[in-house]
Amino acid sequence: MAETTTILITGAGSGIGAATARLAADRGHRLILLDLDAEGLRATAAHAGSAGVQASAIDVDVTDPAALEAAIDRGVSEQGVPAGAVTCAGIDRGGASHELDVATWDRVLNTNLRGTFLTARTVIRHQLAAGRPGALVCISSVLASVATPGGSAAYCASKGGVASLVRSLAIEYADRGIRINALAPGATETPLMWAPVKPEDMADMRTAVNGEIPLGRLAEPLEQALAALWLLSDEARYVTGSELAVDGGVLARASLSV
Repeated sequence: MAETTTILITGAGSGIGAATARLAADRGHRLILLDLDAEGLRATAAHAGSAGVQASAIDVDVTDPAALEAAIDRGVSEQGVPAGAVTCAGIDRGGASHELDVATWDRVLNTNLRGTFLTARTVIRHQLAAGRPGALVCISSVLASVATPGGSAAYCASKGGVASLVRSLAIEYADRGIRINALAPGATETPLMWAPVKPEDMADMRTAVNGEIPLGRLAEPLEQALAALWLLSDEARYVTGSELAVDGGVLARASLSV
């Protein structure tokens, strides 16, 4: 990916998506920003404006094929075909699996997995039509590889699907010059991370989580953004079909101390 090209980012209104968009803007990239959170999108787009780059901010539901395709088409018409894309849109709904209703299961899978596929499919179509190489980064999770006892079956299943989807797409389009990788964040300081936690439990939960991370702290969203933009860059030009864990050592750590 060239130094000043267009990057498309879903989930750009908050968390890792917003951090990635802000970093990309600071590096001079034009942006296509997508999210359901119109207010968050405006804030991210405002940062892009202050950095002196063009940005198309479009609120859209990534689970709606027609609406998403129209949004991406509009962004492409305004900012050009994206050389890179980062699919960050995602939700989490925990709870015991025997109590998890089907509607919630569907919502998580549709947003995290279906939305990733629909975004990747449309971006790839534009890249192929333009006859240009490109790169995509799909946000997975460490919970694609391991699980916690807190009841996150839908989230784990969705992120495992993202990791598998990335491998398939990477092989399918390698000979067309399109690289596709997954980024697997560990615990990161985002609204999604703390959404299920009651305010009165926050301090104890933060201490407990930090204690489980070998590096002793949660990641900052910027640290995930740095990894995402590296995967999009020419520095990672021989990397495809991979899943990069940015987790402070969580996946490397044995669960037993003996």
